[in-house]
Amino acid sequence: MKPLDELVRPNILTMKPYSSARDEFEGEGEVFLDANENPYETGLNRYPDPYQRALKEKIAEIKGIDSQNIFLGNGSDEAIDLIIRIFCEPEKDGIIITDPTYGMYQVSAAIQNITVVRVALSNDFTIAANDVLAAVRDNTKVIFLCSPNNPSGNDLDHEEVLKILKDFHGIVVIDEAYIDFTDQPGFLGELPEFPNLIILQTFSKAWGLAGLRLGMAFTSLEIISLFNKVKPPYNLNILTQNEALHRISNKAEMEKNTREILSEREWLAKELLGLGITVKIHSSSTNFLLVRFDHSDRIFHYLMDQDIIVRDRSRTLHCDGCLRITVGTKDENRKLIEALKSFQQNIKEGKTTIALKK
Repeated sequence: MKPLDELVRPNILTMKPYSSARDEFEGEGEVFLDANENPYETGLNRYPDPYQRALKEKIAEIKGIDSQNIFLGNGSDEAIDLIIRIFCEPEKDGIIITDPTYGMYQVSAAIQNITVVRVALSNDFTIAANDVLAAVRDNTKVIFLCSPNNPSGNDLDHEEVLKILKDFHGIVVIDEAYIDFTDQPGFLGELPEFPNLIILQTFSKAWGLAGLRLGMAFTSLEIISLFNKVKPPYNLNILTQNEALHRISNKAEMEKNTREILSEREWLAKELLGLGITVKIHSSSTNFLLVRFDHSDRIFHYLMDQDIIVRDRSRTLHCDGCLRITVGTKDENRKLIEALKSFQQNIKEGKTTIALKK
């Protein structure tokens, strides 16, 4: 890895960050007259801890990592945005993403006017480290990888990712939003060896807190200090912090729900394979299935007409005819299968035009 000060934008290195009142005081006080807050108690009249210390301590226990190596943001999207703003000079630097992958890496780069180089995964969505490394240019600052990958659902090969980490001299971001659904260990254990590694995780998936908008980044102390330097002073509100503390105290419930989702994923895959309209189900280590159908466009609209919403990914690389289906509850999954059986029956009966529900 290059020295960090060669990777960070010069203006970020030299800028003086905003210092809030709670940056200058840490501990238990009795009378707070430092932050121009309303003194009358509402439960929300005080600013939240700008560094979410209590929440990070709980997360550190769950993840087996030091709390100082954790950054928390408004979803993983805040961390993605900060990474690009910290390391990439607009109109000068670039990033590499694999294709297909999560769309926000490219969107965040576009907002900052950063060059994006797309490296295609194979037809079965596997990654070749040599292809990624061959795409590196002098201005490449960050490589974004998603494992398990979205929208394909598969884990990226551990050794191929390690080769990228070893041979690339910039920042490598591994997005592990779906890590709780895979039997693979992920890359948290690699952090001590690779100071250029940033791992993203989220409370939106297995924890069932998508509406809370809480994302995590795990990385070196030096990069954490850069996150804290650039982020808004109070980027996580007090309601988010308190609700997350409440929810993560019951890890057993999350694990139970995750097991049920995995069980339903297997049931759903088996049922889908039994349908004559299903061409292929891609292997999944996530809470969704990428499914190639005959008549995918018509199926998408037919399901929508039945008030069943799935994601059309057919215009994505290697995803021709594919719908992405999130694993739902038992009842939701059975409604989906019944609707698909109904569609299939219409096809058998030669009903080429599927009437829309009024």
